[in-house]
Amino acid sequence: MDSLTVIKAGTGVLTKVSDGTLDGASLVRLVTAIAELTEQGHRCLLVSSGAVGAGVSAFGLDGYPSDIATKQACAAVGQARLMHIYESLFRNFDLSVAQVLLTGEDLRTEARSTNVRNTLERLLSEKGIVPVINENDSVAVQELKFGDNDMLSANVARLIGAKRLILLTSVDGLLSPEDDALIPEVAEVDQVMAFVKDEQGKFSIGGMTSKLKAVKLAVESGVETHIANGRCPERLGGILAGQSGISTRFLVG
Repeated sequence: MDSLTVIKAGTGVLTKVSDGTLDGASLVRLVTAIAELTEQGHRCLLVSSGAVGAGVSAFGLDGYPSDIATKQACAAVGQARLMHIYESLFRNFDLSVAQVLLTGEDLRTEARSTNVRNTLERLLSEKGIVPVINENDSVAVQELKFGDNDMLSANVARLIGAKRLILLTSVDGLLSPEDDALIPEVAEVDQVMAFVKDEQGKFSIGGMTSKLKAVKLAVESGVETHIANGRCPERLGGILAGQSGISTRFLVG
């Protein structure tokens, strides 16, 4: 799908730093930006984190739980909250959402990955539907422990033959270790691996190192990839238009 853009929004974009609850204002801006792209004729698929973080508050926790059972319970509560909000917000633009929950196994076996691709292609053939993908954290023990949505989004972009992948995070993109200036373009991912600090918030799972691993998978699969600021989703249109200086663009080799 040459015109398809996969957009991945991380927990740090969708939840409040203070308590991990869903950030309503951030969600409104993200949905508005995606709806505008859809209106312009772009096909968008959203990979959304935030389920575990959204469910944490229901259990009165001040950070991610350490045990699998509580993580899965938080995901079960949080996913319902998350999709309810997406459905309500996208409805304002006459758009419907489709929830697709995946595990690593769904993309590793040929028969199951074919089924996933067929389902996504059918959803994307309808102009008024925005597929929303998340890892099925409430049941996927192995994936919950070792996986993250950065890698999931790269695998989905590769599977569906997307034109580009945009990883939304809490910073403008990959920053230079010398002066924290935005690096606008990267030709070789391996050359910038040493630039990053493996930091993450108490309500998030992945860090910049995780994102670069996903970037490497995506660009090696022929998918142009960007790291951009999810708190400024109005920049998505500029990214799709080829505007420089508002993201880090990773070139396909």
